[in-house]
Amino acid sequence: MPNSPSVIRQAGVVAISGERVCVVSSRGGKRWVVPKGCLEPGKTAAEIALQEAWEEAGLVGVLQPEPIGTYLYEKAGFTCHVTVFLMSVTETADRWPEQDRRERCWLTMSQALLRIEDTGLRELIREAMMVKAG
Repeated sequence: MPNSPSVIRQAGVVAISGERVCVVSSRGGKRWVVPKGCLEPGKTAAEIALQEAWEEAGLVGVLQPEPIGTYLYEKAGFTCHVTVFLMSVTETADRWPEQDRRERCWLTMSQALLRIEDTGLRELIREAMMVKAG
């Protein structure tokens, strides 16, 4: 995707532990999303995905080497282009940086698909569960 002032590049993570996927509340608390954040100079998309998993959900884990896909969403007049990685969770912290701003929730795939409004993100969660099962 070309770089454009109206496109914000982000990286995110579908975090899996056993048969469950982790979702977090959006900053405004109105939607359920996966941990994600803006790319930063000097960091790879994978590094940002791991960083956001920790900051937003208190999760540590191992990423699959390649992203499972991308999706687009609109926010404040901008288009966000999110590269998403699959992460196998190895540690879940009791305390994490954004715990006072976000709710963390572990759901089955079907529960997650019902809670997540964004069609592109739902498709990536389906893909993540197929990759994990495969």
